[in-house]
Amino acid sequence: MNKDKTLLPRQLGDAHIRLLRIYKVVIESGGFAAAEVDLNITRPAISLAIAELESLLKMKLCHRGRSGFSITAQGEQVYQATLQLLGSLENFRAEMNAINTDLVGEFNIGITDNLVTIEQMRITRALSALKHRAPAIVINIRMIPPNDIEAAILNGQLHIGVVPELRTLPGLNYLPLYKEQSLLYCSEQHPLFKQELDKISDEALANYDAVVPSYPQARVIKQQQKKLNATATSTDREGIAFLILTGRFIGFLPTHFAKRWTSKDQMRAIEAHQRKFTTKFSVITSKGARSHLILEAYLAELQKT
Repeated sequence: MNKDKTLLPRQLGDAHIRLLRIYKVVIESGGFAAAEVDLNITRPAISLAIAELESLLKMKLCHRGRSGFSITAQGEQVYQATLQLLGSLENFRAEMNAINTDLVGEFNIGITDNLVTIEQMRITRALSALKHRAPAIVINIRMIPPNDIEAAILNGQLHIGVVPELRTLPGLNYLPLYKEQSLLYCSEQHPLFKQELDKISDEALANYDAVVPSYPQARVIKQQQKKLNATATSTDREGIAFLILTGRFIGFLPTHFAKRWTSKDQMRAIEAHQRKFTTKFSVITSKGARSHLILEAYLAELQKT
């Protein structure tokens, strides 16, 4: 092994942590220009910081130039390690705060997309109560797919997550939160919109293009999706809504999310009594996580809603 291949010093100082924080924001922003606003420093200063980090690590972290911005394979590994390091620092800070019994520090939440329109608003009300109780806390919300939320909870990047109940992982605690009903919809531009929608056969529906989710679904939900003529996919429910509103596709949406259009008669449900399914959502936390006062306080507020 090359003895000169030393990376960061044995003792990391604030200057090194600062470089890693800048790098994290650059990667998550997708480039130097986009990171300027979040970091509140100039692009040349960002470029110098990344160059300094690359010099310390003796590796190329990202490509930047006329061809655009992209992360290298080594850069991706450094990014993942950075997330773990910064998460560990935050956990340490939270434990120190717990000793003083003051609710200060950061609270990191991962949420599946398009839950904000659920009428019960349990997540929102609990966050409001938590912020009222502890004004000094910093709340960070990431809207990411369920699999990414589970992984981030297990590796300590997130304190809590909200995911659909598709499976149960042994390393996670589950707290039931919501039940969400989804129906099959078409928009006002679709040929089905002005027809009798209470009774339509599977064969008739197969004549129309449909959009289906590309994210994981429970088996009973997949059975409903298989009846459709799937010619489009979407990674989230907003994408499904986009395609339904073109008037060229039918697709399933949660009733609370579709309400903004059904209330204006811009969407209608197809065979609402039959073509439907229910998705259960749970709050997840790590079984192996150490005591975290902010998390415990939030869970307590959530139980009250």
